[in-house]
Amino acid sequence: MKKTERAELVLKQLKKLYPNPPIPLDHTNSFTLLVAVLLSAQCTDERVNQVTPALFKLGSTPQKMAKVPVEKILEIIRPCGLSPRKSKAISELSKILVDQHESQVPQSFEALEALPGVGHKTASVVMAQAFGVPAFPVDTHIHRLAQRWGLTNGKNVKQTEADLKKLFPPSTWNKLHLQIIFYGREFCSARGCDGTKCHICRSCYPNRKKPKRTNKA
Repeated sequence: MKKTERAELVLKQLKKLYPNPPIPLDHTNSFTLLVAVLLSAQCTDERVNQVTPALFKLGSTPQKMAKVPVEKILEIIRPCGLSPRKSKAISELSKILVDQHESQVPQSFEALEALPGVGHKTASVVMAQAFGVPAFPVDTHIHRLAQRWGLTNGKNVKQTEADLKKLFPPSTWNKLHLQIIFYGREFCSARGCDGTKCHICRSCYPNRKKPKRTNKA
């Protein structure tokens, strides 16, 4: 099976399973989405959703969050891990949005990635889910599944993102990255599948006998 055929198989199966995948991080606007995605680094979405109601009660806009003491932010988000760094980033980016962006989340990759604590993956999620701009956020889970399905042999998420963008039409990107995440959690997790067990892995590689070793993200 060619790579393009595997891509078509993956897209067809994921559309069938998850026709309208929800955004797993609870939010009410582009700012709260930005903060939630920042908090999700090395933390589960479930944990983030447990923490953010108290945080957003204090600051659901850049203006309000900029006034919250960083110590208070730290206290609330501590369960998310990396809390000293994340709390400082949330405080600083809120002030920057107020001072430099008229209290609005900017709608460009360049401006987003210039904010404290915001990398390319976080910026991609915000551009895709808040503003509807075609983007393909790739985390370690998508990186792993893309390799198991023979869609990339990239040694890092940057290369995997580039390979996936070549394989799939831009109109599918914003849904597809969510669909892959949901499928990975349900059927093709790091421990639940090794590249030989789930339906898509077996469909892409019916003759694969040995576990697929994943290049590190």
